[in-house]
Amino acid sequence: MSLMNSLARIGASLSQASGQRAQALAASKLDKPADAQAGAQSSADITLSGGVAAKASSKLAVGQYKSDVGQDSVMIKETLRHKIAEYGLHLNTRVAVSRSETGALTLEAGIPTDKKQQIEQDLNNNKAFREAFQRLSVNEPTLAFVDAAMKLNQAYGVNNSLLDAMVSDNQQFNGLGDLVHRYDSLRQTLGELQAGAQATRPTYAVRLNAQA
Repeated sequence: MSLMNSLARIGASLSQASGQRAQALAASKLDKPADAQAGAQSSADITLSGGVAAKASSKLAVGQYKSDVGQDSVMIKETLRHKIAEYGLHLNTRVAVSRSETGALTLEAGIPTDKKQQIEQDLNNNKAFREAFQRLSVNEPTLAFVDAAMKLNQAYGVNNSLLDAMVSDNQQFNGLGDLVHRYDSLRQTLGELQAGAQATRPTYAVRLNAQA
């Protein structure tokens, strides 16, 4: 079972449990005496007079998150394009950059071995490139999850309990870095719960068609 399927199943279970609690609450209200129901209704009117408060997740600065991630993505892809041109490779060359188990950046491409090794050395010696890749490798998966969950909510009214659990009521603690930390913790927890699964982030890679 994939991790994303696990996320979806847990979210559905939480939503179902929430619905069951709401039904139980409604049933208990029917059993109350009329005067108790009237008092409760009066209290509810006062509490809800301002309308239902928007969930904290609906206030996330997704546009800003995309801007931050986009800057790193552009920087990485432009650097790769320059390297392809610098080493005289074909414009249709497809490359992928990932990180090895030792932490070094590795290049996957159908190019001569000597040029591949030279480009890898250049990329590993480029501090700005390494840092941008590191940020992108954690920020992009988190943003993809948040963006997809919010789009489903806007289009179909589907709430994602996992997203709600990731988000703080205090927007000052909902920066992309905050969400990345909570999302990563959730992934590790789910990985530990899955039989035979490793609680590690899957290998991340940036892929580029130089001519695209």
